[in-house]
Amino acid sequence: MANPFVHVELATTDVAKAKSFYQSLFDWTLKDEDMGGMIYTMIGVGEGTGGGMMKHPMPEHGSAWLPYVLVDDVAAAAGKAKSLGATIVKDVTEVPNAGSFSIISDPTGAVLGLWQPKSR
Repeated sequence: MANPFVHVELATTDVAKAKSFYQSLFDWTLKDEDMGGMIYTMIGVGEGTGGGMMKHPMPEHGSAWLPYVLVDDVAAAAGKAKSLGATIVKDVTEVPNAGSFSIISDPTGAVLGLWQPKSR
């Protein structure tokens, strides 16, 4: 598959409650990491696509899961999405030492993340 889902992220209004719930529900390993002053909890699932959780930057929108799709060039993919009718929710943003992402809303309103890992 050329563009697999590679990460699933929970933006939550209550990180502690979400961590407690999901750690009790599933056999997930949760590890807090400092991402430049923001604590991001990595979710290790063993086999399959992992993810993360963080305090929602826009809590008025409520908690929600966001899948990310692997792309070769995040700027080009976001541009193509826009040309096809998507709205850019979050422009291309670098994650230090990891890669870059953009968040789009497709023409039906569904939100999706685009992820380009850092070149090695």
